[in-house]
Amino acid sequence: MAGRESVFRHLDSGTAPDGVGPSRLVGAVAERASLLYKRRQQYQARIEGSIAGALLIMLVAVNLDFRPDAEFVIEVQEQDVAVIEEIQQTEHIERPPPPPRPPVPIEVPNDELLDEEALALDAEIDFDEPLDLPPPPPPAAVQDEEPEIFVVVEEMPELIGGVASLQSAVRYPEVARLAGLEGVVVVQLVINEDGTPSNPIILRSAGEILNDAAVEALLKQRFKPGRQRGKPVRVQMAFPVTFRLS
Repeated sequence: MAGRESVFRHLDSGTAPDGVGPSRLVGAVAERASLLYKRRQQYQARIEGSIAGALLIMLVAVNLDFRPDAEFVIEVQEQDVAVIEEIQQTEHIERPPPPPRPPVPIEVPNDELLDEEALALDAEIDFDEPLDLPPPPPPAAVQDEEPEIFVVVEEMPELIGGVASLQSAVRYPEVARLAGLEGVVVVQLVINEDGTPSNPIILRSAGEILNDAAVEALLKQRFKPGRQRGKPVRVQMAFPVTFRLS
């Protein structure tokens, strides 16, 4: 302690402050040390007493019975048990219908006479006399049958002017040009006996605008008709029309 060191330093040097003797200093130091020891003993006693009190409270809290006196009884109602009885299907026996009642006999008197009809059995047949027969039915009207359409013939139709004539007749739609639409349209046609195209069918589409332009160009063309056994016939063919921006 700083105070103790200062006291002993004065004692060792043989000098002391005025009015303070060595015995008084020693007594003050001893009294102060005794006071500190008592305070330490009291502090330790307080700590131990607090711990003991806490343990006592815990023991009391554990041993207390917090259960209420009244007992709660939960009554479980018995559920009605449904018993399913197997119902046996009754067998329906179909009985035959009763026989029809016999007709009531009608009594016919025996003395009723039937009138005899006079039959002319002396008729003569003349085979030379012309017979009156109904007129014959009119002949059935012959319907105009549509000529047969061939797919392959001995001489296939030829496009007059070739592919160059077809492509020159194609008008590129301005809307498709501005939109940048390109493609190939395949159109199926029927080449008639006179070389005119008909019945266009789109087999491959590149857009409705380009389809219409391809059909319009093909219907303007003329063909050398196809022939089968030397006669012009109708032939079905397919033609591609190319739309490409240069």
